[in-house]
Amino acid sequence: MSRVARLGAFIVATLAILAAGVFIIGSKEYLFRSTYQLKAQFDNVAGLSVGADVRVGGVHSGTVQSITLPHKPGEKVTVLMNLDKSTHEVIKADSVASIETEGVLGNQYVAISFGSSGQAEVKDGETIQSEPPLQMSDLFKKTSGILDSSQQAINNATLATAHLTSVSAKIDSGQGTVGALVNDKQLYSNLEQTTTTLHTTMLQAQTGVTDFQENMEALKHNFLLSGYFKKRGYEDSGDITANRIAALPQGEPLKAFTFTAKQLFDSRDTAKLKNQKALDAGGNFLAQNQFGFAVVVASTGMEGDIQKDLALTEARAMVVREYLVENFGFDDSQLKTLGLGKQPGSNLDADWGSIQILIFPPGTEIPAEQLHPASNSSVTDLARPAQVPATATHQP
Repeated sequence: MSRVARLGAFIVATLAILAAGVFIIGSKEYLFRSTYQLKAQFDNVAGLSVGADVRVGGVHSGTVQSITLPHKPGEKVTVLMNLDKSTHEVIKADSVASIETEGVLGNQYVAISFGSSGQAEVKDGETIQSEPPLQMSDLFKKTSGILDSSQQAINNATLATAHLTSVSAKIDSGQGTVGALVNDKQLYSNLEQTTTTLHTTMLQAQTGVTDFQENMEALKHNFLLSGYFKKRGYEDSGDITANRIAALPQGEPLKAFTFTAKQLFDSRDTAKLKNQKALDAGGNFLAQNQFGFAVVVASTGMEGDIQKDLALTEARAMVVREYLVENFGFDDSQLKTLGLGKQPGSNLDADWGSIQILIFPPGTEIPAEQLHPASNSSVTDLARPAQVPATATHQP
């Protein structure tokens, strides 16, 4: 090959290489492709430079054309980007630009997220949303603070361990109360014995209280009401006073039915009814007439035990009330009981006592329940039959 031919071949090869380089560079900078521009504004671009990549969905899709500083404080740095026209289909009005870093210490680039399908398309030169970049200096500061806190925690743990070692040494040497308990077997044995004795004493006291309560409950059921409880099935003494009132109200009753206890009950010391039909007149009046409320009042004479007679009158009042409620139709909340216990002059029949059904007119206020009247009150003092008109008193 002649010298001229070799020179020609060299020139052609050089031109081919130069053309290829121009096309390669042009392809990277999108000099020969259809593009459009977008803007994004940041408080700090974190070292981003002109010519940096712009990636859409992680794919290289453009370059940073320019970075413009603000004209006055308070404004943001503007980044102008050239983007391939093909990205126009995925970048929407809600897309967000952010500055990312390749690896830990790599170069910065701009990443743009995909937009939503329902959002409008961006226009050439439009400014899209942005988010501040994560700066490594801030990350290092936070990491440094965490390391400082960890070091302080390690120091505290070391100090606590030293204190624990000191306490353990004192216990081993017998110093202090715990050390004495650990090292002095006799002292430990005495303390254990004292604790056991105290526990036993508390159990015995608890057992004694339980037995006392059981005995008191048995006493309430046993002394005169055993036959009544067996027949009626009442095992809770609270039933006796469930509807008890404190005292009779002021004013005369609308109607009064008076009976001797001997007419209604088996014996002097029981609450077992034997002549229930004698109560029907009072029950019919309650069922057929309007009234405020009614009270079954029971009392005994002056002979016998005070507490036993008080319980007896309460039980008798309850028995009469239950018969009336079960056999006649009226509001049972309007019928109360009042056991007065011993009342002088309340009855002349072998000191059995008396029963009254006192019915008060509408509007009469019901006295407080679950209280007990004074032991020296009498039924004649509270509501004497003599004060009730003769036509209003029923004597079977």
